[in-house]
Amino acid sequence: MREINIEATVENIETVTDFVNDMLMEYNCPIKAQMQIDIAIDELFSNIARYAYNPDIGKATVRVEVVNDPISVIITFIDCGIPYDPLKHEDPDITLSASEREVGGLGIFMVKKTMDEVLYEYKDGKNILTVKKNIG
Repeated sequence: MREINIEATVENIETVTDFVNDMLMEYNCPIKAQMQIDIAIDELFSNIARYAYNPDIGKATVRVEVVNDPISVIITFIDCGIPYDPLKHEDPDITLSASEREVGGLGIFMVKKTMDEVLYEYKDGKNILTVKKNIG
């Protein structure tokens, strides 16, 4: 397992993505899975950056581990910001046109659809969001 502790800012999304991708390369992650993981990182870390500490800036921890049987990457996002469970947000009605849909919720919906598992818990004053993607 590896982890990075970093300021939760939009500018650091690329740093977090590179951190995760460096580990994915070691496991020959298929490009499709890597792209899905990159989108999930962008969505989840940007939500922490924009909302967890607003208007302040706080720290976030991103943990990455690879497990076997099947080979899967598990990424955990941890922040001490405002408690928020994005999984409780109602999925958007994607049958409606973009102009008819309410704003928000599409990013976490995409994460839930592309990852094999998405879990949230609030523990010891921390938001802990974990995504798992099978890569082997």
